[in-house]
Parts: sequence; structure tokens; C-alpha cells
Amino acid sequence: MAGHRVFKTAFGSVYPHYVAKVEKKGRTKAEVDEIIRWHTGYSQAQLDAQIAAGTDFETFFGEAPGMNPARTLITGVVCGVRVEAVEDPLMREIRYLDKLVDELARGKAMGKILRG
Repeated sequence: MAGHRVFKTAFGSVYPHYVAKVEKKGRTKAEVDEIIRWHTGYSQAQLDAQIAAGTDFETFFGEAPGMNPARTLITGVVCGVRVEAVEDPLMREIRYLDKLVDELARGKAMGKILRG
């Protein structure tokens, strides 16, 4: 997966899709932000700045202040791929985030999504 085109995709261009996906199911942008902050360690201001700056996924995850160690508890399938089996570390982080957003859209309780 080295050099996959999604790595250079602006995080801010995908973020509205995450929000739209969960809002269609009655969840909120604030919950999406909470998931992203939990996963990456960004504060809300830092997250907003990364989105506004057009930061790509590679930089977004590379500059994350503190990846949550509990993220390794995220398991399951996203787009037909087991997230825990993804070998490329960056692609695995992207898939973790996809899985968290999917769980939110499916109505899972926030405590369970955040592996609490």
C-alpha cells in the first residue's frame, strides 16, 4: 500500500463525508469530532486547524499529538477488509477511523465506540 493515493488526499475533503454519513443516521458532527480527537489526541482547535489547512491523511496522522493506545482494540471489517489485518500502519489508522465512523452511524453507544 506504500504511496496509496488516499495518503495524499486532504483529510478536510473526506471529513464532510464522515459528518454527512452520521448525520443521516441521527448522530452529530460533535460526535465525529469526539471520535477523531479520541483517536488522534488532537484538541478541537488543532483538529479544526488541520481541516482548514488542507492537511493530507499522511500528515494528519503523522502529526497527531497522541494516538490513543486503545485504538488497537478496534476490530472488524471495513470495505471488505479486516482492519486489524491491514499491514500498512497509515492505512490501518485510516481504516480504524473509518470503522469508528461506521460504528457511530450504526447507532453504537459512544462509550463502546471509544472502547471504554
